[in-house]
Amino acid sequence: MAESEKQYFIGTVKAIFFENPENLFKIFTIKIKKTNTDWDGKDIVITGSFGEISEEEEYKFEGKMIDHPKYGKQFQADTYQHSRPSGRKELINFFSGEEFPGIGKKKAEKIVDELGTDAIDKILQDPNALDFLKLGKEKTDLIVEQISKNHQTEQVLYQLSNFGFGNVLGARIYQKYGVRTLEVINEDPYSLVTHVKGVGFKRADELARRLGIPEDDPRRIKGALVQFISVLVQSSGDTYIVREELLKRTIALLQNGNENINELKQKIEGCLRELVNDGVLLVEDERVYDKSFFDAEWAISQSLKMITDTYKGVSWKNSAFKKELKHVEKQFKVSYDPSQEEAIKQSLTHSLFLLTGGPGTGKTTIINGIVAAYAKLNDATLDPASEDYAIALAAPTGRAAKHMGESTGLPAMTIHRLLGLTGTEDDELAEPTLDCKLLIIDEMSMVDTKLFRTLITAVQPGTQVVLVGDKDQLPSVGPGQIFSDLINSGAFPTTILTDIHRQDENSTIIQLAHDVNEGIVNDDFFQNRSDRSYIRSNSRNVPEILSQIITKSDERGFDIADVQVLAPMYRGIAGIDNLNATIQNVVNPMTPKRKEVVMGNVHYRIKDKVVYLVNTPEDNVFNGEIGKIIGILLAKENVDHVDKLVIDFDGNEVTLDRKDWLNIALAYCTSIHKAQGSEFEMVILPLVNEESRMLRRNLLYTAITRSKKLLIMVGDRSAFERSITDQSSERNTTLKERIFATFEIKVTNKEEPTPEEKKDYTLTLDMIMNNAIDPMIGMRDSTPFDFMENK
Repeated sequence: MAESEKQYFIGTVKAIFFENPENLFKIFTIKIKKTNTDWDGKDIVITGSFGEISEEEEYKFEGKMIDHPKYGKQFQADTYQHSRPSGRKELINFFSGEEFPGIGKKKAEKIVDELGTDAIDKILQDPNALDFLKLGKEKTDLIVEQISKNHQTEQVLYQLSNFGFGNVLGARIYQKYGVRTLEVINEDPYSLVTHVKGVGFKRADELARRLGIPEDDPRRIKGALVQFISVLVQSSGDTYIVREELLKRTIALLQNGNENINELKQKIEGCLRELVNDGVLLVEDERVYDKSFFDAEWAISQSLKMITDTYKGVSWKNSAFKKELKHVEKQFKVSYDPSQEEAIKQSLTHSLFLLTGGPGTGKTTIINGIVAAYAKLNDATLDPASEDYAIALAAPTGRAAKHMGESTGLPAMTIHRLLGLTGTEDDELAEPTLDCKLLIIDEMSMVDTKLFRTLITAVQPGTQVVLVGDKDQLPSVGPGQIFSDLINSGAFPTTILTDIHRQDENSTIIQLAHDVNEGIVNDDFFQNRSDRSYIRSNSRNVPEILSQIITKSDERGFDIADVQVLAPMYRGIAGIDNLNATIQNVVNPMTPKRKEVVMGNVHYRIKDKVVYLVNTPEDNVFNGEIGKIIGILLAKENVDHVDKLVIDFDGNEVTLDRKDWLNIALAYCTSIHKAQGSEFEMVILPLVNEESRMLRRNLLYTAITRSKKLLIMVGDRSAFERSITDQSSERNTTLKERIFATFEIKVTNKEEPTPEEKKDYTLTLDMIMNNAIDPMIGMRDSTPFDFMENK
């Protein structure tokens, strides 16, 4: 459709049903004055992202008619503008309206008589145009500001639409820059890459071309550098990129075939220096950082130093510890072995303690011992209702926190909730404080660099910190490998549990996980046992095999809530998306009378199993939590005229409007990363060769350790073997180096010889004649007593 033929409606806003201040999305009805569509009704529902929209005001909306399968015809607006009053009567009504208090009808008539029917344009061009009314500066400024605000918002959003930004992204850009939006874009469209989530280099590049910015413009080169840093650290998990690699990739992106490579490289290096000077990036020893990650690593190491330096030790004796530990063992009906006993003691006598171990090694049992013994030895209360309660327990996910709370009998929460974080970009600016004396964090392998920075900097002097997890599981989704780096630094007391304590006589899953972690692969792995089995299959047959397994598991009494399919990738026949649709049609098929709503290619029905994808502390629901849809409210059935889903997350009912459905996904099959921190009665694990780039030992190990009672492995034997033999490489981080520097730990890198090691020790005549040989060579740590026969 040509621009002149674009569908539009002009009308007065009657009622606004819904508006979201975060993305400016609104739903409202208008009384139609004019349209070029074939709609013959008096009213129409308008949806879209808008700036200021006021009831009883007239606007022009451009966009397209859509026929929603559930709530009928509506108009989806791409752009809009205030339909300015043009006649004398309309202008008088406009200026005497509620938006301009103190004007009234008589003064409105004076404005129109003095300025004419183009009064609005004259006021926008000259703020002094209303001086003749003698209203006073303050009141005049308010009127001019209101007219300007309406005009500017509309013009900015309209222009963003012309630039190709959709409603949501356009609204996000406007929220960032306000009335300066167009000025910022014209000055440097690539700044959107740095400051607006969702705008990548490609989109900014298209916009720059429209604005006539040349391909070798420094703004374009800077945008490419910032984009590469962001994409690479998020995809690799590294906290920096090697300088040469960054230059190589940037050259490949920017080279147009006609430019001299050396000249382009020089330009890129110049732009890199400017980004460093501007505080966006940072270069150190040929490593290039997004400055926020560089600062985070230093902040973590310095906070750890503060915690260790301010710890004053304990006032109780070892005999008191032994006595209280006996009480704890009696309380929990356990008997701690020497390594577990030592772990509890280490945690209680140090400012920071690290505890790691695989499944069944007793981490949870030790946490119980730490909490109970701490309370006894420090005369601390374990009553959460008491003002003196000073213990904080937390984990990265809701499920892990729930498990932690159930095992200790004390309140545990997500780290986000503990810190009061919202799960948005604002978290990076948050500076919370933690008022506790003992802090225990479980599932530490899932904690990334930026979250740990916020957590550890919130710890106050004198607090004892215990970090617990399995160092061999998958690292965090976000950049960094915090738990591994802390352990590998050797700077903090650490207990690595190896003995298996929790394993039934008939259970082989825990031992299997430990074998995988040791890299053991043999025929026994593929032999069926009472609690695990392997089914050979190629990717094409995986959906059908899973359908049969799910059907039989239902017949054996397994609730679908206790059965979890885990897969490495989303795409493909054996990918998460396809398997979710397959399993849904087995356990929760569509029937004629069943309610269903659709979001993209996903169908949602009552009883569907779903996973939450973000953190929403205000609703007490967090990333990774699994729930069940218990209600569907169609738009035509509620006053908000919006489709809604009611989801039960372990007793916490949450209602999500359609705009929030991007925050959920079907959860019959989830990624292995999403399953961390959770355990399931039965795990089905399909692995196929098409997923080869994802297959690593820690991925398989993490998947197996999610199963409590039954494990079914499906797929290519070679895919499982590759997972066991291919160890994941460590991420590129420099947290260990920051810790070494902050704690003044001297480290010799054996891969690079020290100056002493580089010396040539070949004995020569010149050395002997010049007395260059130390007579005590090789005797530096010896004393005469070492050579006495009877020491």
